[in-house]
Amino acid sequence: MPASTSTARALLLGLIGQSIQGSRSPQLHEEEARQQGLRCLYQLHDLPLDTSTGQLSTLLAAMQAVGYAGCNITHPFKQTVLDCLDSLSDDAAAIGAVNTVQFREGKRIGHNTDWWGFAQSFQQQWPQARLEHVVQLGAGGAGAAVAHAILTLGCQQLTLHDADPARASALAARLNQRFGEQRVVVADDVAKALAAADGLIQATPIGMQGHPGLPLPVEWLHPALWVADVIYFPRETALLKAANALGCATMNGGGMVVYQAAGAFRLFSGLTPDAQRMAQHFARLTD
Repeated sequence: MPASTSTARALLLGLIGQSIQGSRSPQLHEEEARQQGLRCLYQLHDLPLDTSTGQLSTLLAAMQAVGYAGCNITHPFKQTVLDCLDSLSDDAAAIGAVNTVQFREGKRIGHNTDWWGFAQSFQQQWPQARLEHVVQLGAGGAGAAVAHAILTLGCQQLTLHDADPARASALAARLNQRFGEQRVVVADDVAKALAAADGLIQATPIGMQGHPGLPLPVEWLHPALWVADVIYFPRETALLKAANALGCATMNGGGMVVYQAAGAFRLFSGLTPDAQRMAQHFARLTD
């Protein structure tokens, strides 16, 4: 992941999303900056769900004008923001979603550190996980990134399901073009797919603060599944609680958020972050 050439001694950063007041990104970036000898202010830009592409572009222009080094993008704007940018990194272009925008030389450059964050977290927690068949819920911005990650890690068959079947089909087609035909299929019957699966990835907003509930019936889970949820706030979603009660191995989105933040910090600052230090700080924040 290329670093920025800028190593300014002060950083102005932000997060654009909807219902983001519980985000730990400000503390993660500001503390790592302090440890690196930088002054950093990380601001939240909580936008309505119906924010248009034009309004998003106007906000990005304003951020550039006042000297932001860049910003993070979260639900539901990781794909909307694509039309507001001047260029994309190879990873962001392949995934079709952006979670980090770097402002450099008057340009807006889109990156995706989400996939790397998920991959690092997954490998660290489950280096020997079975990846023959994985079912994933959600084909939006986060879903595109984690699907890219799990296929990069060696998943042989990924079954996708999304509330919008056309979105799931479009993501499957894009992934198959990159990873090989029929590596990704769209689920007709999620319960049947799960019964024969090694793992479940939950990449929808269901379960996060402001979107409570379960993304599927508990009866569809079974103890042989590993279950990974990209949500980190709350630390134990209703899905993970149900999976833990069944004896499933589970992982929340905490590791993903730390490693994606580390990747974004490097892009913003040009400095190499201490991911372990950031993980320890995140653990203190969420205790």
